[in-house]
Amino acid sequence: MDTDNWKLPPIEKIPEAYSAIADNRVSLDANSAKVRSSDNSKTYTVRWQDDAYTSDDNGSKWQNYSGYPILAVLLLQGKLPLNRRIADLFRAIPWKELNKAHKNKYPEALAEILAGMSESERNSIEQDMRIVYDALAKLQLKRLRHTAASKKTVPEVKLSPFPAPAVLETKTREQLAELLTLCRKTDPVVFIADSTLENLWIRTGQGIHLAAEATFGKEHFQHFLSAFFSEDLRKVSHDVKPVMRRLLDRGLPAEGFVFDTALAAYLLNALEGNRPLGKIVPEYLSLEAPAGEAASTEAIALLQPKLTAELKRCGMQSLYSEIEFPLCRVLAEMEHTGVRVDPEMLKSFGKLLAQKMETVQKQAFEHAGEVFNLNSPKQLGELLFEKLKLPSGKKTKNGYSTDIEVLESLKNRHPVVADVMEFRQLSKLKSTYADGLLAEIAGDGRIHTTFQMMTTATGRLSSTEPNLQNIPVRSELGSELRKMFVAAPGHLLIDADYSQIELRILACISGDNAMQEAFRSGEDIHTATASQVFHVPPDQVTPDMRRKAKAVNFGIVYGISRFALAEDIGVSRKEADEYMNRYFQRYSGVRHYMDSIVEQAKHNGFVSTFLGRRRYLPELKSPVYAIRSFGERVALNAPIQGASADLIKLAMIHVFQRLKREKLRSRLILQIHDELLIESPLEEAAVVERLLKEEMEHVQPLAVPLTADVGAGPDWASAK
Repeated sequence: MDTDNWKLPPIEKIPEAYSAIADNRVSLDANSAKVRSSDNSKTYTVRWQDDAYTSDDNGSKWQNYSGYPILAVLLLQGKLPLNRRIADLFRAIPWKELNKAHKNKYPEALAEILAGMSESERNSIEQDMRIVYDALAKLQLKRLRHTAASKKTVPEVKLSPFPAPAVLETKTREQLAELLTLCRKTDPVVFIADSTLENLWIRTGQGIHLAAEATFGKEHFQHFLSAFFSEDLRKVSHDVKPVMRRLLDRGLPAEGFVFDTALAAYLLNALEGNRPLGKIVPEYLSLEAPAGEAASTEAIALLQPKLTAELKRCGMQSLYSEIEFPLCRVLAEMEHTGVRVDPEMLKSFGKLLAQKMETVQKQAFEHAGEVFNLNSPKQLGELLFEKLKLPSGKKTKNGYSTDIEVLESLKNRHPVVADVMEFRQLSKLKSTYADGLLAEIAGDGRIHTTFQMMTTATGRLSSTEPNLQNIPVRSELGSELRKMFVAAPGHLLIDADYSQIELRILACISGDNAMQEAFRSGEDIHTATASQVFHVPPDQVTPDMRRKAKAVNFGIVYGISRFALAEDIGVSRKEADEYMNRYFQRYSGVRHYMDSIVEQAKHNGFVSTFLGRRRYLPELKSPVYAIRSFGERVALNAPIQGASADLIKLAMIHVFQRLKREKLRSRLILQIHDELLIESPLEEAAVVERLLKEEMEHVQPLAVPLTADVGAGPDWASAK
């Protein structure tokens, strides 16, 4: 084994590692790990031998520092201190998208995320990052390099080349009409379309046909597409939702889809995310990756029966056919419809932020005693460390470091530092929300986000381009931003949010009678828990008691440790231990569930939701205690969070279908985790409020009632 030392990464890579952990994108084995990127487009491999590590992510390969996949593994192994409460603050962050938007200026990307958090959260995060970074520096992590002599010979699995099918070009209108006839005789029809819908590769009994718009002209080809994508033809493809969205955007039908190989493969192994055909074909067909669209079309045809059989074998056929696949059409229509935003309000918000930035800038000049460019790290470094003689932190090849943790350490030493930090925060708010959202408004006055179905291991949806799920919920900023999401004239926005859905799911799957009775009786579950934990009648529960009981309730859902609970609620470890013991005395069914689900996971290698969604747990086989502990926490949480995802998806389908069935003009436009948003004509609003509540609350028979809080208003804030 040949080693040298890794360079320290930018400190902002620590939150990227937190996100990978919080999103369950890390799968650990004995001496290796798979870490999926934030958009699930890539899977990185981290390997180690003794205390030396290697990884194939870009930071590790090209920048020679330990990239975030390595950091995530070190955190899970316990070699770096992991604060799970801090890590959970970075769930579902689109790092790849953010880093690209900021041209890999990692401090700017992180500042954008921190801008949407409270001051106490930012302070905790920055303090924790410094603790982890210092621990990483002390670790002096070794880089694993295998010499030719030390490489182990691993027998390669020989894959047969994928056959290259001939392409039958469709050159005349008569041949195009004949192609439609052949399609009607083929059930199902397998196809691939390019991103513009100008070229289609279609598989019939005679072979693979290429139909191109350039051959026939836009108008005639449009007629062909209308017929091909009608309900008459049953169609199979790979990753169908984007195709549906493009069809709807062009005013074409998007009917007759019956199978999606990408979605099926994702369900069978959600840890791998949205995989291209080149990754799926070798696994299921023992063939090399197909080259070109014609071979890919043939591969889809061969994969469909294999994946269908696997879904049945794993007990996920119903989950696929009744939830995941029907949801494609629902999401495509939501993306196509979009959300209306008031551009003037966004502009005013941007102007307000610009005015605040100007005020803060003037204040910074006064405190500094000179004019300088607050956006220039070089000028700021010279001001802080040469003129003002503040203690310098890191120094890079380009000069002094002025990133967030350096400024945080100096903010009490000179007032100009706090000015710079506030200026950066305001700048990010302006670029991300005011300018950023304004730039995303399409010609129809609406923002058309993209919902990602195949990104999380638990089945939760995410939103990108732009991310509308990361707007702060409880902050003043979040409330102001929601006012800018408005209904069209003559319409209202109707919002419904599940109440404590994860705790209700815990009550169901644990079979705990006391918890189920609390929900059935309509008690406030946190007050009921506080009453039991603190041995007082419900009417004597104080706000502080309820807060602590709430932390215990939700901590149980996420497999919180007693040490982490103590830190969370600010009590001693002994007190936290007493709270947990009393909790389990009251909710003994929950204790039994926690023990049994972990044992079940160890035996099966996976856990399932009550609707059949699986989460595989290779971490449980690790010889490293910290990794096994992580796997046990995932085993506790995945059935709960996954069931929550299943239920909101099923509710979306039911709401969508009922709106269509009752011929209402109201449209589902947004999903934010456990929340749904509908845009409704005024005359339909009362009916739709009732419909939405009914469908969400009766989505699935459960041992406890589901409750949804419904509101309506001219904008998102007033509907919330």
